[in-house]
Amino acid sequence: MTNTRHMTQTSPPSPARPVRSMTGYARTRRDTPLGQLAVSLRSVNHRGLDLHFHTNSEFAPFENAIRSLLKQHVGRGHVEVRASLNRSSAAVTPDDAGITYNRDLLIRYLAAFRQASSEFNLSGEPDLNVAFRIPGVFDNENASEALDAAFEPEITAAFTACLADFNATREREGQLLREQMKSEAEAILSQAAGMCEIRARALAWFQQRLEERLHELLTGAGIDPRRLAEEAALLTDRSDIQEELTRLDIHARELSQILAQGGEVGKRLDFLLQELNRETNTILSKTSGVGDAGLTLTNLALATKANIEKIREQALNLE
Repeated sequence: MTNTRHMTQTSPPSPARPVRSMTGYARTRRDTPLGQLAVSLRSVNHRGLDLHFHTNSEFAPFENAIRSLLKQHVGRGHVEVRASLNRSSAAVTPDDAGITYNRDLLIRYLAAFRQASSEFNLSGEPDLNVAFRIPGVFDNENASEALDAAFEPEITAAFTACLADFNATREREGQLLREQMKSEAEAILSQAAGMCEIRARALAWFQQRLEERLHELLTGAGIDPRRLAEEAALLTDRSDIQEELTRLDIHARELSQILAQGGEVGKRLDFLLQELNRETNTILSKTSGVGDAGLTLTNLALATKANIEKIREQALNLE
């Protein structure tokens, strides 16, 4: 008879997902049958995903497709989306190659120029070269025509390539930020452990402060025994920092875990940092006036607050 052993296999830990900065820039050029297509993405910090398109009207039919593509690869940030098409001469037929100007707009420009000259008693003549650079005055009629649906794969391919460079840049910066925050998180854990050791030595001071307060209550006249018991329980809770230190350690370990897992960590870090800050503030309020041990605890807690603030500043840049 063959004995079969059932062995429990531990699955390997999931690889860390990339952490991305919300600040990034990328530009891609792509040759198409109609000419050279240039697209670019630029992003800065934002609470959500805020897409702003700076494109000509000819790209309007593809905005929804571009927007959908960006949402698949970008989680947060204020993103400026730009696209331009430099049409080649081969893509323009002789009938469409005519160049014209907007006569009505030019007339309004010249009239405004002369009115301003007269009103402010200024000398000068309008410059035709300047006038032709006014948007809409000097244009290639064919360039303003909307592109048809057959051009969408070219747009999609260009933005897909641009997104790859864009996210690669953001991931490199995000990795640097993650390493800095991991160092700060390790410092918080070390300081929490140090505060736990000092608390054990400072218990005598906590006990003395409690006894002094109870003595004040006992010397008072006509105190209800139930009220005295409540005050004693409240003072006991306010005189020790064990619970705060325990939660500080738990939150700091969770912070390290979030950074190790990666992904879209910005919002999760923001919430966790609020909890870390709350526990640290409570520790500071409880350790005032507890002798030399209290001073050391205060210094460690202030150092922890500095670490938390450094992480918060970095986390604001993360997706």
